[in-house]
Amino acid sequence: MSQVQQTPLTARPAYARLVLAMLLIVYTFNWLDRQILGILAPAIKADLGLTNTQLGALGGIAFAALYSTLAIPLALVADRTSRTWVITGSLAVWSAFTALCGVATGFWQLFMFRVGVGVGEAGGVAPSYALISQYFPPERRGRALAIYSMGIPAGLAAGVLLGAAIAKAVDWRAAFIVIGLAGVVIAPIFRLVVKEPPRQAVTGQRVAVSEVFAILARKPSFWLLAFAAAMSSLTGYGLAFWTPSIAMQTFGFDLAQTSHFFGSLLLIGGVTGVLGGGVLADRLGRADRGAYAKVSAVAWLITMPLFVLGFLSPSPVVAWLLLVVPNALTLVFVGPITTAVQHLAPAHMRATAAACFLFINNLVGIGAGSWLMGGVSDVMTPHFGADALRYSAVAVTGLYLAAAALALLAIRPLRKDWVDDAASQPN
Repeated sequence: MSQVQQTPLTARPAYARLVLAMLLIVYTFNWLDRQILGILAPAIKADLGLTNTQLGALGGIAFAALYSTLAIPLALVADRTSRTWVITGSLAVWSAFTALCGVATGFWQLFMFRVGVGVGEAGGVAPSYALISQYFPPERRGRALAIYSMGIPAGLAAGVLLGAAIAKAVDWRAAFIVIGLAGVVIAPIFRLVVKEPPRQAVTGQRVAVSEVFAILARKPSFWLLAFAAAMSSLTGYGLAFWTPSIAMQTFGFDLAQTSHFFGSLLLIGGVTGVLGGGVLADRLGRADRGAYAKVSAVAWLITMPLFVLGFLSPSPVVAWLLLVVPNALTLVFVGPITTAVQHLAPAHMRATAAACFLFINNLVGIGAGSWLMGGVSDVMTPHFGADALRYSAVAVTGLYLAAAALALLAIRPLRKDWVDDAASQPN
């Protein structure tokens, strides 16, 4: 059999930017469809009679179980066939299941529809990383990946703002249906605009997951960066899911006030953090590859105490001012670490390498984050009452310190494990 080798692409810069813009739109829908459940959680809880632990399971393990495991085989399909087709199909599937969430009548039905969302989203991210690495040269890659990663804060904010607006105008079911159908419409447009880049044929056997994983497993930097990101994601996913409920309980906000409070935090803080991390890592990484880990570690060290102060503040104004900074810092790692992981394997293995990284990050982060905070809050409720969610959030933010420690340990091995583009080309 033959495999395909990614080669440096000489596409027009304007078209490369258009591809990046389309990938950003798809990634925004990816995060929008994840986050919308958080802002709608109180209404869903009341309508379906759910506990916080059940809500946390809907936001976590229901989504993460197949999302994490299917990402690797779908990335292999993308590496061997067409990355653009895999992304297109994934967008259509997860959007359709998001729309179906709007007709759920009980916990288990909603749980299975969320599983379907996870199945669809499994094929979206890793192939996108690989496409960006092919369309943009190494010296601009961190910045390009950071721009793509703006889909995280944009999608989170859109999920909060649009979900709340539609739910207020109609109900929570309409929010799922409208946003899901919008993604279905975008899917064929993406495929028409984004072309599959040419890849050079290479004689030999197809790349297997075991081959890619064997390369990564020998590199300490892979494990350290993957679990550092997982600790951050565990906390971040939990906070993204439960902060709307915390704001309502702590400050007495209604749905609209909560969406403005939290949506502005996500948009302003998140965009600043994602872009800043990518630009800073590219700038410092030219002289020191270890900077891709160092930038992330410093951001995480500062994140934890600011989150604690923000959640314990009795004033919504003071809380917003305190929380906007860690909402930026918690996403600084996205550009640097995803760029670093792209350089831990040869170029033709990049989608699969990214999927191996995302398997660890997402299974721990998405799978445990919202469920852990919901479960801890249920345990704390007899002692803290309505403040249980807030104190649960404070407790979980300590994991940012673990993320920082792992990233600091990754600095030295990353310098040794890095694979430059030229070194990954066939002889």
